[in-house]
Amino acid sequence: MIATIESRVDAPLSAELLQKMHAYWRAANYLSVGQIYLQDNPLLRRPLEAGDIKRMLLGHWGTTPGQNFIYAHLNRIIKAYDLNMIYVAGPGHGGPALVGNTYLEGTYSEIYPSISRDEAGLKRLFKQFSFPGGIPSHVSPECPGSIHEGGELGYSLSHAFGAVLDNPDLMVACVIGDGEAETGPLATAWHSNKFLHPVNDGVVLPILHLNGYKIANPTVLARISREELEQLLSGYGWTPLFVEGDDPAVMHQLMAGVLDEVVRVISRIRGEALANGPIERPRWPMIVLRTPKGWTGPKFIDGLPVEGSFRSHQVPLTDPATNPAHLRQLEEWLRSYRPEELWDEQGTLLAELAELAPVGERRMGANPNANGGLLLKDLRMPDFRDFAVRVEAPGKDVASDTTVAGGLLAGVIQLNADRRNFRLFGPDETVSNKLEAVFQVTNRQWEAERLETDQWLAYEGRVIEVLSEHQCEGWLEGYLLTGRHGLFNSYEAFIHIVDSMFNQHAKWLKVTNGLPWRRKIASLNYLLSSHVWRQDHNGFTHQDPGFLDHVANKKAEVVRIYLPPDANCLLSTLDHCLRSRQYVNVIVAGKHPAPQWLDIESAVLHCTKGIGIWPWASNDRGKEPDVVMACAGDVPTLETLAAVSILRQKLPDLVIRVVNVVDLMKLQPSTEHPHGLNDHDFDLLFTKGKPVIFAFHGYPWLIHRLTYKRTNHDNVHVRGYKEEGTITTPFDMTVLNEMDRFHLVMDVIDRLPQLGERCAYLKQEMLDKLILHRAYINREGIDMPEVLNWRWGAE
Repeated sequence: MIATIESRVDAPLSAELLQKMHAYWRAANYLSVGQIYLQDNPLLRRPLEAGDIKRMLLGHWGTTPGQNFIYAHLNRIIKAYDLNMIYVAGPGHGGPALVGNTYLEGTYSEIYPSISRDEAGLKRLFKQFSFPGGIPSHVSPECPGSIHEGGELGYSLSHAFGAVLDNPDLMVACVIGDGEAETGPLATAWHSNKFLHPVNDGVVLPILHLNGYKIANPTVLARISREELEQLLSGYGWTPLFVEGDDPAVMHQLMAGVLDEVVRVISRIRGEALANGPIERPRWPMIVLRTPKGWTGPKFIDGLPVEGSFRSHQVPLTDPATNPAHLRQLEEWLRSYRPEELWDEQGTLLAELAELAPVGERRMGANPNANGGLLLKDLRMPDFRDFAVRVEAPGKDVASDTTVAGGLLAGVIQLNADRRNFRLFGPDETVSNKLEAVFQVTNRQWEAERLETDQWLAYEGRVIEVLSEHQCEGWLEGYLLTGRHGLFNSYEAFIHIVDSMFNQHAKWLKVTNGLPWRRKIASLNYLLSSHVWRQDHNGFTHQDPGFLDHVANKKAEVVRIYLPPDANCLLSTLDHCLRSRQYVNVIVAGKHPAPQWLDIESAVLHCTKGIGIWPWASNDRGKEPDVVMACAGDVPTLETLAAVSILRQKLPDLVIRVVNVVDLMKLQPSTEHPHGLNDHDFDLLFTKGKPVIFAFHGYPWLIHRLTYKRTNHDNVHVRGYKEEGTITTPFDMTVLNEMDRFHLVMDVIDRLPQLGERCAYLKQEMLDKLILHRAYINREGIDMPEVLNWRWGAE
């Protein structure tokens, strides 16, 4: 017998359905409290004892009952309207809600058979939560149906919009906590509706959950008037519908009525767009749900208010195992949900309640969109060789590397146009990064107002740009997590804005690698240009290669860093990365015209190895080198080769080996990274005791860090960016950081004592060059002709 709850005559829910939905919500709340507290006695078959309580209590109660309420009501409309829906939990620290609901619908037990749908399974479900050897407290990758852990706030709405791009049948219910709504990324994400095509893309239903508090403070949006909040959301282009209160009987009916209205409005918008085309940007509906924080939990503990207060945020009763009064209060709390009315003697949810959940892949925990690898199809890739730069001899030809790459990306877009499974994202830098070839085959997708003077804006396009790195990253992650492919192009210095988002995605990939049921997704690909060595025109603020250091911190099984020295190497690298799965690939490439070193077949060979000797630049074949000149990055390669040309001209007896690195992780030992060279092969390239002068794209200490275990590490001398910059000439950027050809020549002289005093004149000549350089650029404003016009082999 399910206890009754009063129903209104004119309400959308019948009395019977209301009772069942309320019972289902009670069951979800009971499971949530049980996960936080219990390790035994899951259905309270006997009085609660101290031994039933976990020794360490972790979890977040405050958001959980509201999310349980939402989940139960979404289940109803999924069944009523046959919706294809997934759930994104912005306040993902409310993990008990999503774990509990996927258990109630049956998905959890299908994936984890040991968590069975009986009393024994309930006990394991409870004990595993926030427990060693168990599962995290957030909506983590281990939770079926999750594409967003929510441990770091701010990205839920961006992920939701990324998920529905090119996914016209999908609806994403995105629950946004009012704490999360204070973050910058979330505040900008409301504008995502200006990029959503009403026919080709799916629908996002934002549900702003106002429960009033964060960890210890009130939330901003909960403390402004309803009128002001409505104006704010309307100004963002939404139609907000409000569901407010704390009486379950009233709230169930209000929520049901609003959700029915949401479905009607969405159906009308899409129907009109299908019939008439997307003539005017629609105002999509959203919901503002205002409920007490910690709803249905203890109203007071030790005389202090808890329900509707910040005190309900995490674990309201912190010591029930050692405090008898709190143990009794916990038992009263658990029994208030009347579990004996919800589960049978075997601990199985009553059939009349279980049937409220959708079935099969309509269950939000079982929807394949939340396990995107199930839906992933390989990209159709053009032959990147068709876009190659003709290189007759090393350094003779000049090209813009990213301009060449733009042609390849345009080919990818064309070949996959019918599948609609590839997108290019960027913060208004696609043209600046010289990828404008893509606009020969597509446009920027833009649903807001357009003017005749705009360029490449259309209702539909494969490129999405907004001046927010957070949105680009979030959209791309959501797109990848639901089974598609993409690329994020950005200025190198400002990719730091998404450092923490990259962190979370890399952690997600690391965890999912250990979950067999999680299928691999397409890699997260970054193409970073307008880089540190060619930001001479924008100055110091735009000069920072430190994202490489940040990426290198993550698990070796996940991260890859590539520094192609020319356009053909970039083509080969980009082709490899776009085909890959389950990685984060970072490619740094130049956009300005630069010497081209390798023909396409040589580039493929070099990039396949990831590292290698350039014989045409070396003169050590059959001999032991006196010095190894190593380089990683386009500008470091240029300066290294210029230095080698000086050395070979001035010191013809000097034996030089030139080693170029494309795959930075080759420098790590094979025991540390799957791409790493073993010690023997590393020593063959870099020797066991000869000086290594290494010109590096980024901060020098990253090379030292990657090579510190190597035999010859003490002889590795790295030149790279050392935080010297300003608005100046391109070559002067290398001079300021002592990575220019003249400093590299002096490094060789200083590291080879056997050269003796005969190099005094050469070193003085190099110092003179630096003085002449400074005087010339200060007078003329451009680099010296001998720098601008230098070509390999032209001496």
